[in-house]
This record gives sequence, structure tokens and C-alpha cells, in this order.
Amino acid sequence: MVAILGYSKEQIREAVQEMYTSVARAPESPFHFPVGAGACLKLGYPGDQIKELPEDTLASFAGVGWPFRGQALRPGDITLDLGAGAGNDSLIASRIVGPNGHVIALDVTAAMSQKLQHVVSNAPGISVIQATAESIPIASKTLDSITSNGAINLVPSKRQAIGEMFRVLRPGGRLQLADVVIRRPVSVDCESDPRLWVECVVGATVEEDLLAMLGDAGFDDVRVLKRHDYFSLSPSSQTREIARSFGAHSVEVSARRGPRNPGKVQKFLRRSNPMRWIRHLHRRGFSGVAALGLAIISCYGVLAITGLLALAGVRLTLSPDLWALAIAVTTLLAGGMVAAGFLQHRYPVPVLLAAVGVATVQYALFIEYHILTEMLGFALLGAGAVLDLLRRRTSEARTLGL
Repeated sequence: MVAILGYSKEQIREAVQEMYTSVARAPESPFHFPVGAGACLKLGYPGDQIKELPEDTLASFAGVGWPFRGQALRPGDITLDLGAGAGNDSLIASRIVGPNGHVIALDVTAAMSQKLQHVVSNAPGISVIQATAESIPIASKTLDSITSNGAINLVPSKRQAIGEMFRVLRPGGRLQLADVVIRRPVSVDCESDPRLWVECVVGATVEEDLLAMLGDAGFDDVRVLKRHDYFSLSPSSQTREIARSFGAHSVEVSARRGPRNPGKVQKFLRRSNPMRWIRHLHRRGFSGVAALGLAIISCYGVLAITGLLALAGVRLTLSPDLWALAIAVTTLLAGGMVAAGFLQHRYPVPVLLAAVGVATVQYALFIEYHILTEMLGFALLGAGAVLDLLRRRTSEARTLGL
């Protein structure tokens, strides 16, 4: 695959629609993801739940889990099937909500919607609409429940889509979804390549981030019910390799809409949580650079602050031993973060540079101090951290075939 950078969200949507048009019209074609009745059964759908599905509809199944494990739907519910595809889950949902309920099947792909419309033409309990998840054409607080299967990872604006789900649900409304997530984010510059969105895991979110986005939007009781090694079912060896590299899998999640939309201040406080940022930097490979910055601040930043306070007439007494210990610990941390990158790229030079840099700083701190020795150590450690970051990106690009 070759990345072509600079595509818009509309072009990504077009690529997604082209792929799933093929799934609707020619489900027997080779795809990088599992489709059909076999995939349904392997992902946990009970046989009695799918035995009454139309054969043609079942052939175009392209879900990533069994969202009904969340048990969000009740008899009499007005329910949205977000990313309904050919309509397998919509038909199952219609049986659950019964004659007093109603299912709204929404999908962005015209071919999928047309296929479902043909199937449900004599089923008054299901309405089919073609729209995007980021702009759901349903009035606010009108739905009792939402089910979704493999849709969010294909949406460019995930926060907006989750916000829309929150908007259309009534307070206390229930959500069940299955979606593709990853353990390590894709950090090379390829997120705007539509082919990578539909062929790989570029559009997927880190599992922790998906759950956090649901909480940020105002959902309560967010739970992961099951994880699937979804990509092990892929017929494509390249897709299986990419999925292993990024820890891609699928999850089944349930949640409940909170009583009110969180305010801007509350959302800001949640999203600015320092621990979320630390984990974000670590997953994107910046932990070595961040730890190096902390080491430099603990050394020269403290020195600068002490000097400025002295100029202002404020005397601050530092313990030389504690100061040296803080510098030693933070440089060791930076070296450890760089060494961790070896597990990904298997390139020893960053580790060697970082190790020599750490040893040089320690020598200057505890054996024979000279500022040039200390600065040389930080320079070597910095070179190792930067080279580690570059090698991580190169390794990711190679895995993605860029």
C-alpha cells in the first residue's frame, strides 16, 4: 500500500463507501476483514439469532463483534442501529423491541441502505435512512437505545459521532456497541490516506481513549464486556501482521446516557487530566523525549529558577545531594524509555547512545563534576531519544507498507 497524504474527510468517507458498496453487492469477493455467516458465528452470535436472517443479508455481514451482549434493547424501544450495513443487527433488534418498538437503521453507504430497504420493505418496524454518524438526522432525546457494530472506527470525527449518540438518546438511554480499537496508536503521518482507513487500523482509536471519549460526552457506567482477536479471522496476512503490530482487536461495550450534557469546564478538566496526557505521550513514543525534558528541567531548570529567585531577593536553599539524586533518577528514566523502544524497532544505536549519555551524566554528578561532561551526557541522551522516536516512526511506516 502507498500512502497519499492530504485527503479530506469527504474523500475518506468516499473510500469507506466504495469498500462497503462492494460488501453489499459482491460479498463473495475477497476482503481484508471477515464477512458473512461464518464471521457472525465466530464473533459470538447465537445460531438461533441468525437462523432467520435472509441469506443475502447475512452474506454481507461485516460486523466486528456481538453488540447484543450489552442487552441495551428492551421491548417497546425506539432504537437506532448506527452503521446498520446490510441490516443484520437491525432485523435482530426489531425482534427484540417487538411490535410496539421501532428500529431506525442508519448507514452512510447507499448500496447498503438500498439492500436493507429491499429486505424491510414489508417490515413496518424498521425505517432506513442514509446519513453519517457525525450528523444524525434525529431529534434530541428521542431514542431509548442505540446499537452499533463496527462503525465508529470508520468515522473521521469520533468525538462528534459520540456526541451525536449522546444527543439523540433520552437521559438514561442505553448504548451497546462493538468496534475496532488498538493498544498503540498509529503515529506516522498517514491518517488522511483513505486506503489505509478502509484496509488497515488507521481509523481505530486506542481502547482507553474510546472509553474516555464516551465518558467525556456524558455516558455513565461505561463497561467493556468482551474483547475479540478479530483480525485473526482476516484472510489477509498483511492485515493480520499490521493488527498484531498495533494490538488491534475488537471490543463490545455497554454504557448509559447520563442525565445531562457535561459543561465545557467539566469536559476541559477531564480532557486535561495529566495522567491522560502522560499515557498519550507514552503510547505515541514520546516518553523518551518527555523524560529527557524532565531531566533537563530538573538540572538546568531548577538552577535557572533558583537564580531568578535570588535576583528577586528570595533565597532558596537546595540540598546538593537531593538535587543530584533527582537528576540521576530522571536521566535513568529517560534512558529506560529509550531502551523500551528497542522492543519495537530492534535498532540498538538509540539504546547505546542513551546508555552512554546516562553514564556520562552520572559520572559528572557523583564522581567528577564538569559542566562540559554533564552537557555532553545530556547531548548523547538527547540524540538517543530523538533517534529512538525516528526509528519508531520508520518501523510503523514499514509495517503499514508506506
